[in-house]
Amino acid sequence: MFQDFKSDPFMFCIVIGVILFVIAQSLFFLIRAVKRAKALGISNEKIKNTISSSAVFSIAPAISIAVTVLVLSVALGYVLPWIRLSVIGAISYEVPAAENAIEAAGLSSGIGADITDPKIFTAVAWVMSLGCILPLILIPLILKKIQKKVTGAVNKNAKWADIMAAAAFIGLICAFLGRGIAGTGELATNDAGEKINVTIGDGAGILSLAAIVSSILFMLALTLLNKKLQWKWLEAFSMPVAMILSMAVVVLISHFAPGLAAIEWRY
Repeated sequence: MFQDFKSDPFMFCIVIGVILFVIAQSLFFLIRAVKRAKALGISNEKIKNTISSSAVFSIAPAISIAVTVLVLSVALGYVLPWIRLSVIGAISYEVPAAENAIEAAGLSSGIGADITDPKIFTAVAWVMSLGCILPLILIPLILKKIQKKVTGAVNKNAKWADIMAAAAFIGLICAFLGRGIAGTGELATNDAGEKINVTIGDGAGILSLAAIVSSILFMLALTLLNKKLQWKWLEAFSMPVAMILSMAVVVLISHFAPGLAAIEWRY
């Protein structure tokens, strides 16, 4: 029954309604922005160039969002991730939020297995939604104060600010790398307490390691290509393209070398 609910046509109608609302909201502010730009005396050519360049650079984030929907669909289906990411969200938030909620419910599978318990599914939906609502409330209230302090700190020591930002980003990446290398799964036990060859959790193995290594290599290659050929447009597309290519590598390994893909290790 619950699985039917996750794929019910009515749920997809809700998705379409949310997407249409987001599009309508975007068009509303776009029209108002164009009118304001004309009132300020900005030429039509500049307005058109701004709109076209913004549209082009929105493609890369859209690809990342689509990949995130696919990643979360294994555990949550398509409806919830689609609704969440059509409004606000990113892979750096949605995936950890879903995994933390699932693991807090007592499951070690993370987002690697289908969620069949409606209570756990509801808890995940609440965690993912509430986590994104809080910034929308706090930003109008305290953003100016934070910006003043951050700007003051940057002005005093710009190098230290760059180091802190880089450290935060590297820490986030290392958290994903650690999970892909060490894994969180374990082998199940039978009634006699003996280990059997059944995985509980997402684990780690050849596929996760292949995804990590290939994504790093693709990202390095795209970065070098961008620097050598001076393709500024490629900079915005490097991350989503590397993600898609690494997923393709995993698919190819699974298809052509299933025995190799089945090799896993866990802690």
